[in-house]
Amino acid sequence: MQESIVIKNLRKTYRMSKKQRQIEGTDNLVKVAVDGISFTTYKGEIFGLLGPNGAGKTTTLRCVATLIKPDSGEIFVEGINVKDEVDIKKRIAFLTNELKLEKMFTPNYLFDYFSSFYGIDSETAKKRKKFLFEKFGIDRFAEVKIGELSSGMQQKTSLAISLVNDPDVIIFDEPTNGLDVITAKTVTDFLLDLRNQGKSIIISTHIMNLVEKICDRVGFILNGKLVHTDSVRNVLETNPGKDIEDVFFDIYNEVNHEKH
Repeated sequence: MQESIVIKNLRKTYRMSKKQRQIEGTDNLVKVAVDGISFTTYKGEIFGLLGPNGAGKTTTLRCVATLIKPDSGEIFVEGINVKDEVDIKKRIAFLTNELKLEKMFTPNYLFDYFSSFYGIDSETAKKRKKFLFEKFGIDRFAEVKIGELSSGMQQKTSLAISLVNDPDVIIFDEPTNGLDVITAKTVTDFLLDLRNQGKSIIISTHIMNLVEKICDRVGFILNGKLVHTDSVRNVLETNPGKDIEDVFFDIYNEVNHEKH
C-alpha cells in the first residue's frame, strides 16, 4: 500500500493557566497533549484515532493539518514534509465541528469563495459544486444564509466546502459528533465512497461503533500516547466475542493499572 500520512515522534505541549491547573488538579505548568506519537496512513483506507475527550486526538489532527505547530517530530503528507510546503493546506481537507462557517453568507457564496481561494477554474468549480450540493441535498438551500440552516445542513455544507479542491488526503475531527442519525449516515456513507476512490482518510472519534463500521485500521490514544494500533479486523479476530469498545476498555484498564 502507498503511504499517505507519516507521523514520526510527534510531541505537543501547552502552558496551563491557573484555572486549568485547578480543573485538572495539578501543579504542572505544562500539559503534554501529544507525547511521541508515530503512525502511518495509506491511500484507500480510513484510519481511526479512537480515544476519550482530552486524549490528544484533535491536537494530533491539527498538527497534521498545519493549524498548530508541534514542539517536535515530523509530519509528511504525500511525501512532503509539512514544514517545507507552504501550500500544504491546498493538498488536504480538514473538517472539525469547532470551525464554523460565517452565518451571514450562503452555501453558494462560500463554495465559490473557497474555490477561488484554491485557484480552481470556474467550470471545474461549477461541476464540483453541483455534485457535492446534490450529494448532500444542499442544492435546495444554496441561497439560504448559513445562520438560517439546520445544524445538520450546516455540517453538510461545511463538509462540501472542505472538499472543494477534491483532495487526496482528508482529515475529519469527530465527523458525526452532534449530527442526527440520518445526517450521520450520509456523512459516513460518503467517507466510504471517498475511501473507495483511493483517498486517504483519517478521523478522530470517541464513538466506538463508528470505528468498527467504517475504519480499516485503528489507533487507540490515551493520555497523549498511541498505545495500540492494528487493523480493525485483526483487533476483532484476536479478541473473539469482544467488540471494539470491549478491547478499548481492556487496554484502557491495563494502561491505568500500569500507571498506578
